[in-house]
Parts: sequence; structure tokens; C-alpha cells
Amino acid sequence: MRRFVPGRRALLLLPVAFVVVFLIAPLALTVAVSLWQRAGFWVKPALSLAAYEQFVSGARLAVLGRSLQAAAVATAIGLSIAYPIAYALARHLSAAATRTVLLLFTIPFLVNYIIRTFAWTWLLGRTGPVNSLVVGTGLADQPLDWLLFSDFAVYVGLVTSYMPLMVFPLWISLSGIEQRLVEASWLLGAGPWRTFWRVTVPLSIPGVFAAVVFGFVGSFGESAVPIILGGVGYQLMGNAITSALDVLNYPIAAAMSTAVVAVMLLFLACWYLAFDLRTFLGKILRWRF
Repeated sequence: MRRFVPGRRALLLLPVAFVVVFLIAPLALTVAVSLWQRAGFWVKPALSLAAYEQFVSGARLAVLGRSLQAAAVATAIGLSIAYPIAYALARHLSAAATRTVLLLFTIPFLVNYIIRTFAWTWLLGRTGPVNSLVVGTGLADQPLDWLLFSDFAVYVGLVTSYMPLMVFPLWISLSGIEQRLVEASWLLGAGPWRTFWRVTVPLSIPGVFAAVVFGFVGSFGESAVPIILGGVGYQLMGNAITSALDVLNYPIAAAMSTAVVAVMLLFLACWYLAFDLRTFLGKILRWRF
């Protein structure tokens, strides 16, 4: 039997200490501040639900709904774009071509995030290349105003910001599918389309869930894109929290942050249950019978 070295125990405790200090403690402090009361330019400790009441009874609850919708739509669009790209990289391109394409997907992250977002204001503006192409080809008589400072512009910013991140887990998942399983489906008489839906898609579900987590969590907490591409007054949860902090309303900002974290934890819990559903159902059956 191996003896447990004390030094090894200390090394194992380091990740736990990191999670407690840098993740759990800040989240606990956020929840605590959400229960405090505002006192002038500061807050005083209390056990009050006033911040949550203000959150659910005001326009900020509508911002939460808009954020959920924007994150869901942007994630769905990003997934519909990222999956075919990842499938082509995993199944149809050579190793050298795949490395080149994946490198190209990392290049935008070398540019400052704010600068990348501001670039869309020029591309989608009235005098930008997109409107110039639309007018020049005769698709419209005048520049399209809805291309910028609109829901469309926000979705463009969200998709282009997080879709490249979704490609990598999808590519890893699709690359791990053994080719002999696909060939076995062909030998059993299934065509390429049926094989794709019956074999490839089910086996790539872990990568799909990981990509959805990357896209949804990033879009849901976004703050720069709504301000830059949505225009004045366009708010999602990220910049709504920033606006509350700007006026030193720490309890309401903490309450909104807690709501965001709760939604994300619920989303991750659903992901966990989706992959551990068999064990979860087994526990329920043992508990009931």
C-alpha cells in the first residue's frame, strides 16, 4: 500500500485553495453585497432583498430576458456556422490545411477585443464597405440604416466574437470519432446523410455542448458589443451591471451579477445532467424503490 506523502497532499490542496480564494470567495462576497443596503455613496451591511425587488420589478428584468434571447440566438447562429467548419476540418481537409485554418481562427484574438468590435462600426456604417456594396450592386437605392446600431449589429458582433471559440471543441470532438464506425454504417446500407445524423452527430454531442457553453456564457455576459454596436440605450446584462456600478449602486449591481451567475450555473448543471443522465436516473430509481 502506498504511503501518502504530506508534501503531495499540500500540492493537491493548491487547486482547491485557488478555487476557494479566486472563485468561491468573490461569488460569496457578491451575494453578500446584493443583500446590503445603499447608504449614500457607499453600502452598509444588512439582510435586505430590496436590490432583488428593484431588479425584478424594474426594466432590468426585461434586460435579463433580452440577454437570454440574444445569447441563445447568437449561440444558435454560431453553432450553425462552426459545426460545418469543424466537420470539414476533421473529415475532409489534410492535417496541414487544418492547422492553417485553425491558426487563422486564432489570429483575431491577437487584436484588441475593443478594436475588433469598433471595426464593425466602419464595416456596417452608412459609408462603409457593406453599404457601398449594397448600393453599388443595386440591391438598395440608399444605405441601409439598420445594419448598425440595431439587433442585427449586436448579433453580428456576438457571433464573430465567440463563433471561433466554438470551432475548437467541435473539431476535437469530430476528430475523435473513429472512421471505422462511419464505414460500418455505410456497409450496413446507410447513406452519407443518414450516417451523419445517426452516427456522427450523436458522437459529437460532447463537443456541441462544450461549444454551446462557450458561445452562450460569453454572449450572455457581454458588455462591449451592446455599447459599441447596439447604440445609445441598448443594454444587455453586462453593460447594465456596468451602468449600475457607474452610479455606485453596488447592491443592484451585485444582485444582477448574482442572477447572471445563477443562470450560468443552471446552464452548466443542465450540461452535467445531460452527460450523467444515466447515473442521475439510477439514483432516483434507487431512492424511490
